[in-house]
Amino acid sequence: MTGNTLGIGDLSHLTGVPVRTIRFYCDEGILETSRSAGGHRRFDPDAVERLTLVRRMRALGLGLPAITGVLTGRRTLDEAVATERAALDVELAALAWRRASLLAVEQARPEDRAARLELLAAAHDGHAAHDALVAFWHNVFVHPLTTELRHAFIVMNVPAPPEDPTPEQVVAYAELVTVAHEMAAPYLARARANAHLDEPALLTGVGAACELVIPLVEAGRPPAPGPELDRFVDAHADVRGRRDTVEFRRELLAYAAPDRDPRMRRYWTLVGAVTGQPATVGTWHGWLLDALASSVRA
Repeated sequence: MTGNTLGIGDLSHLTGVPVRTIRFYCDEGILETSRSAGGHRRFDPDAVERLTLVRRMRALGLGLPAITGVLTGRRTLDEAVATERAALDVELAALAWRRASLLAVEQARPEDRAARLELLAAAHDGHAAHDALVAFWHNVFVHPLTTELRHAFIVMNVPAPPEDPTPEQVVAYAELVTVAHEMAAPYLARARANAHLDEPALLTGVGAACELVIPLVEAGRPPAPGPELDRFVDAHADVRGRRDTVEFRRELLAYAAPDRDPRMRRYWTLVGAVTGQPATVGTWHGWLLDALASSVRA
């Protein structure tokens, strides 16, 4: 130590940070330094506290931009730590998804592994797969919905990727994306053909009918005509300016062909496999559609 300043060796000894690292921090502007008459680096005493803070933040994995932000006062330590933790959460979720995918391939029979690999390619990343499902359901409606209604609709129809998925959940999620891809064309064609309908009113009405069905599904009641089906049919009739007749119910059954497609039935089974829920909105809607088919045959 000379006067009130520290040499680079002194600073290294006091903080435990190697000399070469201190030089790097100086070059990056993290540590302020001056030069002696002989051209050697000199540091103010407060460099000890500053370098100690840097070392501790680096030990937590914070990068140099984040550390510089804290040292310059552009962000607080709490903000820097919270940002790093959030980034780590994303990374860990991605790793968990990859691990489950690898296990899913390992657990498949040798003769099925090529097909399993092909399937999982549709959902190699959980967030990207979720975005694909959201895009599919957005196309169900031609007219824009309110933010609240659209959010509720998406939440009901698209399961969030599990943070720590099992191999079975990853496989189910990949199959969801495959089904959505296969069903995109018929759903989009129907949406365009019915662009004149009041879609928010229809969605609200059908949702109300589905809520009436929930206790029936929970009780194991088989699909059958009743007030729940009447509410469902009325929701469709109201937006079309029609009345509930046998002829209209037949037309409605034809309109619901994409929803009754076995692939969409499979979609809702897969949603249950991902979420662990015994019943989904697709279960309740499917109950109504089966009841509608029964009423037409009666």
